[in-house]
Amino acid sequence: MKIYFRLLSFAKPIEKFAIPYVIATLFAIIFNTFLFTLLGPLMQALFLGKVIETDKVAETKGTFDFLGQFNNFMNEVIADDKIHALKVICAVIVVTVILSNFFRYFSQRFMEDLRVHTLLNLRKTVFNNVMNLHVGFFNNERKGDIISKVASDVQVVQFTVTNTLQVIFKEPVQLLFYIGVLVSISLKLTFFSLLVIPVSGFIISKIVKRLKQQATQSHESFAKMIGFLDESLSGIKIIKAFNATSRVTQKFDEENKFYSFLNRKMARRQQSASPVSQTLGVIVVVFILLYGGTMILSGKGDLEAAEFVVYLATFSQVMQPIKAITDSFSGIHSGISAGERVLDLIDTKPELIDNPDAIELQKFNQALTFSNVSFFYGDKQVLKNINIEIEKGKTVALVGPSGGGKSTLMDLIPRFHDPKTGTLKIDGQDYKDLMVESIRSKMGTVNQESFLFNDTIFNNIAFAKPNATEAEVIAAAKIANAHDFILNTENGYQSTVGDRGNKLSGGQRQRVCIARAVLANPPIMLLDEATSALDTESEKLVQEALNNLMKNRTSIVIAHRLSTIQHADKIVVIDKGEVVETGSHTELMTQNGLYRRLIDMQAFGD
Repeated sequence: MKIYFRLLSFAKPIEKFAIPYVIATLFAIIFNTFLFTLLGPLMQALFLGKVIETDKVAETKGTFDFLGQFNNFMNEVIADDKIHALKVICAVIVVTVILSNFFRYFSQRFMEDLRVHTLLNLRKTVFNNVMNLHVGFFNNERKGDIISKVASDVQVVQFTVTNTLQVIFKEPVQLLFYIGVLVSISLKLTFFSLLVIPVSGFIISKIVKRLKQQATQSHESFAKMIGFLDESLSGIKIIKAFNATSRVTQKFDEENKFYSFLNRKMARRQQSASPVSQTLGVIVVVFILLYGGTMILSGKGDLEAAEFVVYLATFSQVMQPIKAITDSFSGIHSGISAGERVLDLIDTKPELIDNPDAIELQKFNQALTFSNVSFFYGDKQVLKNINIEIEKGKTVALVGPSGGGKSTLMDLIPRFHDPKTGTLKIDGQDYKDLMVESIRSKMGTVNQESFLFNDTIFNNIAFAKPNATEAEVIAAAKIANAHDFILNTENGYQSTVGDRGNKLSGGQRQRVCIARAVLANPPIMLLDEATSALDTESEKLVQEALNNLMKNRTSIVIAHRLSTIQHADKIVVIDKGEVVETGSHTELMTQNGLYRRLIDMQAFGD
């Protein structure tokens, strides 16, 4: 229940929807119940000649006969003129049905508003929390699992929470009204007939006992399928290139079969609850029919035929709220298990948060400093005692064999991770004393993997500066050597780039990414193999543009091409997580160390 109430907190302000819902539902229940009590007078007017002595009945049944006054009035009307009585009853039935359905419509409308409101808050909270998590979190989690929680699990939760809330109020109140009518007719018969409720509840609790465990497995299996689907669509060219279509489809089919098997088992358990309660209800109705019918036919007891018709009709409706309650109990297990997965994601706290007294970095004036920085991925040490000073306006190139720690070191600069030991300082201020966003606002990034959003070229370039003018975007595109090919696309700057930019070539994507960084115009540029995806001609033009861009600007560059780094002010050679050499291109070539060997082996070539 703790999880349920926490999920319910996402419906706040719940009173905005709950109060009108309760009022509308209450009126719908009153008119719906009243409709069945009209069957007695209707039967009396049409088929029965004897008028019920209501005063006597009321005296016999005491305070439970709250319908006595109404029946007394109808008996007087029937006694005077049956045709007139029939008209009155029909008119009352029409009005009652209209009012019942009028209030039921508004009841459902308020509940739907509550459902949508809950879904909005829940999905917003989940997505906001995911966006605030540190980059390292996404290295350890399956993307499909996160997508499943944000999309599918949240949907399950909001239906379960609101449906259960609906059942908690509406169905018990409706049940009480029906029971009130039954008791007013026959207390003894009602006591006997309602024994079906605890028996039905006990049997159903046994049926749905394992639903929560199966629901959890079902949600996890669905998350695997979503993740596998995402990987397959992203790697479709690789799959086809290696003739792996049949293997991939078989793997997906196996998980799909397992998911379907779980859902089938869950559905069978859930669906068995309703027939059990309904069967028990019908058995009790048969006993009531036998018992009450015998009393009426034999003339024993004070139960009238018209009253017995009302009793049977009302009791047949008693099973509807009972059925809804049992369905709710069987469905809530799926919602709670989905809720646990969603709350688990919400409860995941970002490792990188601003200190309460963190200040904003206003400007970058002096240097960026690594002091004895070490970093681990789990138990594996990736960086060891890194000491580097990057002065303002200088270009620093990071080189070395693959897997040496260059990209990890680059990720520390915009504070995607914090070092395990040592400190990063900017203008002498510890990173941990500064606001994360203020640090990142001073940096522009072009990654090795050129990522574009499924949007227009214009919006992709303007991503770092949403209020940029068309002239600013075009100017940035020209510097990145992207303007000419953009004009040749179907709609120019308003052309969409497709999913992850797949409508553009690798070189074109990279140039758009460079234009994005140019437009941001930050004091520090982070270039992770920024020209690696370009052809020779584009590389020359873009490299020239980058060289112009890096003038009077601090730049940290990772590159495998000599043309990219030979003009750097400082080259830092990193091997196995350690800085092994530092100096200019000329200095390092004369040392005949690792840098010279890498050049000789053409490690920086194509």
